[in-house]
Amino acid sequence: MGDGPGPDAASSPRIEREGARVLLFDGHGRMLLLRGHDPHLPDRSWWFTPGGGLDAGESPREAAARELAEETGHLVGSASLVGPVWERTAFFDFLSRPYVQHEWFFVAHVDDADEGDARWTATEEETLDEVAWLTYEELVAAEIEIFPAQLREPWESLRVWDGTLRRLGTVEE
Repeated sequence: MGDGPGPDAASSPRIEREGARVLLFDGHGRMLLLRGHDPHLPDRSWWFTPGGGLDAGESPREAAARELAEETGHLVGSASLVGPVWERTAFFDFLSRPYVQHEWFFVAHVDDADEGDARWTATEEETLDEVAWLTYEELVAAEIEIFPAQLREPWESLRVWDGTLRRLGTVEE
């Protein structure tokens, strides 16, 4: 996620992809989040939810479960995911490449907040700084950016979902 176009963004075609993300809660009401940065913009970092792009032939629900396992080591079956609870389209730059990603957000719950056994890619090794269970109060007090910004809103409606898909619209990050 970038702060405006990177040096090569204007000359690069926008990468379009579908994505899926997970809002994972533990038994204490904390959410598992990742803190990362863009090596091309090293002074900027942000908290965000586990997730990523869909593989060929994969549903958003399947991708969400797979990405959660890869990035955090937490195994949650795709049938256990609640939602999608949110949907949005995000425009951003990352590693000096422009992206547009249509994302679906699911909720999952685990009893224990263990460390998990993540399997990061080389890019994730380079760009992910921390995986942490945060309370709502800790996240709201964070002095860095948070994606999506709606994570700064109360989480009660996510922890006990009413079945309504909330469309977050199109955002530039």
